[in-house]
Amino acid sequence: MVTGDSKLFTFKNVNFGEYNYRMTELKKISIPVTGMACAACAVSVQSMLQSQPGVSSASVNYGNKTVRLEYDESIASLNELKQLIQSIGYDLFLDEENRAEKLEEIELKRFRSLSHKLWVAAIFSLPVFVISMFFHHQFANQNYFLLALSLPVIIYSGSEFYPSAFRQVMHRVFAMDSLVATGTGAAFLFSVFNTFYPQFMLLQGLEPHVYYESAVIIIAFILLGRFLEEKAKNSASSGIRKLTGLQPKTVTVLRDGETFELPAIMVIPGDIVSIRPGDRIPVDGKVISGASDVDESSITGEPIPQFKETGNLVFAGTINQQGVLKAESIKAGKETMLSQIIRLIDEAQSTKPPIQKLVDKIAGIFVPVVFLIAALTFAGWMVFGHSISLAFSSTISVLIIACPCALGLATPTALIAGIGRGASEGMLIRNASALEIACKVDTILLDKTGTITVGKPGVSKLDWLSPAQQNDHSALLAMEQHSNHPLAKAVCTYLVENDPLSVPEIPVFDHFEEIAGKGIKSVKGSDTWLAGNENFLNENGINPDASQPLPAGTSAVYYGRNNVMIAVIHIADIIKPSAANSISAFRKSGIEPVMVSGDTEASALAMAGSAGISRIYHSILPEGKGNLVKELQKEGKTVAMIGDGINDAYALAQADLGIAMGNGTDVAIESAGIVLMQSDLRHAVGAIRLSKAVVRTIHQNLFWAFFYNLLAIPIAAGLLFPFTGFLLNPMIAGAAMAMSSVTVVTNSLRLRTMNIYGNENQRTTK
Repeated sequence: MVTGDSKLFTFKNVNFGEYNYRMTELKKISIPVTGMACAACAVSVQSMLQSQPGVSSASVNYGNKTVRLEYDESIASLNELKQLIQSIGYDLFLDEENRAEKLEEIELKRFRSLSHKLWVAAIFSLPVFVISMFFHHQFANQNYFLLALSLPVIIYSGSEFYPSAFRQVMHRVFAMDSLVATGTGAAFLFSVFNTFYPQFMLLQGLEPHVYYESAVIIIAFILLGRFLEEKAKNSASSGIRKLTGLQPKTVTVLRDGETFELPAIMVIPGDIVSIRPGDRIPVDGKVISGASDVDESSITGEPIPQFKETGNLVFAGTINQQGVLKAESIKAGKETMLSQIIRLIDEAQSTKPPIQKLVDKIAGIFVPVVFLIAALTFAGWMVFGHSISLAFSSTISVLIIACPCALGLATPTALIAGIGRGASEGMLIRNASALEIACKVDTILLDKTGTITVGKPGVSKLDWLSPAQQNDHSALLAMEQHSNHPLAKAVCTYLVENDPLSVPEIPVFDHFEEIAGKGIKSVKGSDTWLAGNENFLNENGINPDASQPLPAGTSAVYYGRNNVMIAVIHIADIIKPSAANSISAFRKSGIEPVMVSGDTEASALAMAGSAGISRIYHSILPEGKGNLVKELQKEGKTVAMIGDGINDAYALAQADLGIAMGNGTDVAIESAGIVLMQSDLRHAVGAIRLSKAVVRTIHQNLFWAFFYNLLAIPIAAGLLFPFTGFLLNPMIAGAAMAMSSVTVVTNSLRLRTMNIYGNENQRTTK
């Protein structure tokens, strides 16, 4: 098999003499892995899979216990890969039907089993510890009694380690279980030997010490660490479980005049679904009857309910708050926006940032190196310490304390917590690499229309030519309500919400006429009202005062009554309320904001001035946006691009980091590394802040994980003994190893409560 550089295809049956070949597309899939206990376990699974014919790449994420496989289906079989992984003590979960529920059931069963083993270890190891430490040789056959108490811990609680370690050794794979099984197994077997044959040690002039307390207490501590670690990891990954829980199990469907209660997976596009107050909406669809406020915070992060009426779109997982809605299904099941969000988050949490590659390499060689250090420790004590007891104790401490759990948890737990936190605010981080890139961004390109501005026409100003003429407010509102022109809705909204006068009774016109491309004309009794462009009013005997130039990017609608001008309304694509503060926040973070627009220079300058942007590129075509990104990159800049349209897709893909507004096109979203479910620049600021916090947390976790091992292993080996007489007890080593993992996970959990938006850009809606 020859693999192309792009890793998208494998080439088979190649015949270069005839220039013909057949291409087979590689399949990409994410599969849950069960049975892993540490980073070294993940590396073992990954290396085993990557060594198989037909597997192009395998990336195992210990944090969420999945493997991202890229393989040729005609060469590699998932069932064969499953059997291979089972042979070393792990498993691939291939069942796709109700996968989330079944995995949750497996994890719950595993957690209960772990809890039972921990209780057995705690109950039996405590008396072993107390007798060994405080009542040494106090009664006859004490060692036999300690052996009897230790057996349940070794046989039952130790089944967490020993069978797995044996299978791994048989396949020349070394992981955490190998360290624990070797250390505690050696301590236990050595103690059993000294219990039944104490005379052998006595003949050597040595005390026949037993280490039952070390073996059982270490198992208890490591099980406690795993128990706390699982609870913490479950907390870190609760975000995606909450999203999965938003999917309704059943749906009320109307077909052929009858109502059915069907499983959600049986709903198809075109079905009519009924949604009662308090129900979660089961599909993406269009409202065909009814009106209600809908809580869309689960999708967009926006806490203010959105009013929905006939013709509006609704999305799966959101909550109908008031009236009964009937909606026609457009997308259902795995095709809904909620399902796509869950898939994106799952994929993002399964990917690895570049920094994790270094960690994987270290974890892959770490366990064999620890065995070598343990062997050297034993040999050193035997040669220089002349004490088999000290040699044995130090060797066990090295094997136990060096477990790389903290190292393996450092990156994935931070990713899971951070990506889940972003999802709760409507920020979808599509891959882990985007997090690291976001930290390095120093230049951010902002598309004008739809990103800095609202992206649709709005009223920027209304000038009444005299106070008395404001009495025509109701007539103008009525005219716009009768119109089908795209500007009409914007004008109506402004007249209702922003005019200082209360809205009087709407008059009923005797005659109404809309002239395409010009304006509208209304007649009631002897009064005639006109609204439209300058030429339209001129044609009807009214001369608008157009001597005052309009601001760049602004057009005007003129109003007149009975041959007299009464008002001028200015129409423009208005700036978003949060744009100026967000752009200021970028600048304070050391990121230079740059506006890029296809508009004229005057229009672009006017909008940039309102937004507080000093660097502007105007009259730029779609291809030019991508070329501009290249030019900035040649200057040594790390460039982020924020956009929402097809014309932004090239620039989004070319940029070091693409950020797409969630209301944008599918092409733009597919080209981006971060997707914002709301078209709000505050979320872009929040996404970059969150990215920096996640990477900072990863660096903190890795520092403490490396620092712990670099410091702990020499101490466990007895480095301080010649100078201070201090020798680390294997039991303390087990406790330290367990707590290091808990510390790393706890540090990652802080991301779940961080203030994403910052003080100057704080959301006021919550």
